[in-house]
Amino acid sequence: MKLVAFDFDGTLSDSEMTVLLGERMGVADEMADITARAMNDEISYAKSLRARAALLEGLPVERAEEAYSQVVLRPGAADVLSALAEKGTHVAILTGGFERGVRAALDREGVSVDTIVANQLPDDGEALTGEVEGTLIEGTKDNALERLAAEQGADLVNTVAVGDGANDLPMLEVAGLAVGFDPKPAVAPACDTIVSHMDELHEVLAAKNAI
Repeated sequence: MKLVAFDFDGTLSDSEMTVLLGERMGVADEMADITARAMNDEISYAKSLRARAALLEGLPVERAEEAYSQVVLRPGAADVLSALAEKGTHVAILTGGFERGVRAALDREGVSVDTIVANQLPDDGEALTGEVEGTLIEGTKDNALERLAAEQGADLVNTVAVGDGANDLPMLEVAGLAVGFDPKPAVAPACDTIVSHMDELHEVLAAKNAI
């Protein structure tokens, strides 16, 4: 496999960035409810993301940074990413979450990936504006995966997608191998294989010669 694309929240990380941010705004329960409905495909991801971002309007930038600093990788995730890098496999993170949190978690573990496609929460220099920007608000992860595959000269059959939620369905459906990481019920039928721990994922990737 030449290209492996990961979701972030719920897959590489069990942190939910919007909930961490919401805790600092006193809206964590509302955030979690909106997130759960979106991941179970009850409301569109774009609608849910805009609703969650709106709840964060006025959150001071320094408080947002505190939330990002609490985003962590799952146990074993750094080892999987490092093994993929050593093999020369192109590794991408395609997430509707926020780039600053992704980079904070990777930096903490001393690992990196080749490509991050993520969203951003803009601020006015002092506080979040309540808006959200990025290609994965309305755009879908299948388009992002297809673009990356073309850039890397890889056929889609030589790609792996790993995800858990409804917004991962598009990339899971087009990837050569669709791996569900403890997927939501609406997502499991689209998966070729399902894992619940990073050591299981390592075995799956090793069998496909990605690691």
